[in-house]
Amino acid sequence: MFLATEYPFMDILGTMALFFLWMIWFWSLIVVLSDVFGRHDLSGWGKAGWTVFMIILPVIGLLAYLIANGSDMAERRAGEVRTQQQRLDDHIRNVASADGPATEIAQAKELLDRGAIDEAEFAKLKHRALA
Repeated sequence: MFLATEYPFMDILGTMALFFLWMIWFWSLIVVLSDVFGRHDLSGWGKAGWTVFMIILPVIGLLAYLIANGSDMAERRAGEVRTQQQRLDDHIRNVASADGPATEIAQAKELLDRGAIDEAEFAKLKHRALA
C-alpha cells in the first residue's frame, strides 16, 4: 500500500521540479519547431535537418537552434504580432466605419446633382449600395 509517509516531501519537490523542467523543454520544442516550419527563408531540407537534429539530440538541438536563430525568432514573432494587430485594426475600422448604404447613396446623389452621372448610373449605385 502506498502511503504519504513512504514518499518524502523532498521527493515530491524533486518530482515536481523534474516535471516542470520537462514541461518547459517540451513547450520550448513546440515553439522552436513552429518557428522552423513557419520560416520562409529556410528550405525543406533545412527544416528537416533541424527537426531531425532536435529529435536525435533534443536538448543540444534545441539550444543550438536558439543560439543560432534566437534573435531572428524574436523579430519574426514581433513581425507576426504587428501583422495580426494591423489586420485586426483594419477589420475594426471596416466594421465600425460610418460608411454605410446611406452614405454611398448620398455620395451618388451628390454626383447626380453635379451632373457627373445620369439617372441610370445613380440607380445602379443605389441598387449596389442597398445590396
